[in-house]
Amino acid sequence: MVKGITFDLDGVYFIDGKSNFIKSVVCLGVSEEETVRVFLKSDRMNKEYKEGKISDQEFWTWAISEWGVDESVEEVVDLLIQGYEVNQPVRDIVKKVRANGYKTLVCSNNFPARIKGLQERFGFLNDFDTTVFSYKVEATKPSEKIFEELVSQSGLDPEEILFADDNPNNLAGAEKIGITTFLYEEFDSYLQKLRELGVKI
Repeated sequence: MVKGITFDLDGVYFIDGKSNFIKSVVCLGVSEEETVRVFLKSDRMNKEYKEGKISDQEFWTWAISEWGVDESVEEVVDLLIQGYEVNQPVRDIVKKVRANGYKTLVCSNNFPARIKGLQERFGFLNDFDTTVFSYKVEATKPSEKIFEELVSQSGLDPEEILFADDNPNNLAGAEKIGITTFLYEEFDSYLQKLRELGVKI
């Protein structure tokens, strides 16, 4: 029986954040290609940042240096946070399933500045019973470690948890420890899948 539902943050609960931030950095005179390289494709730096091995200050100081802009760390992080909006239909479903007795969960590859900024702006953590972030557990999806932490913190058995992700590679670690998984494609089909699995919406 499903008792906990895991919701993705970037691109599901929140929308437009990455694309708006890229546009904002481009407006500072940085090429889109270079913006994307530093923000999304610098595999080593991004992984270390999201696993809590380097600080907000270290990552964004490096990014600013790579981009050659004059903005401070605080100003660049503010540009990032201001680009996000809550996807209200998703937030409504989160609240609805919670009201129907399901635990609402988050398991996210993320970094402190984004979580802190989004919480200050939107108070989104109040919508979830359990939140597991990669920087706190020093492991990113699809590592089994982050999903084991999700099971532990939620107080649920693995088979009682649903986990969907738009990256099929991220499902592997969850599957290995017995969490029910499926690929997230778009929100309507996600809702249909929840219904098929017996979730009351």
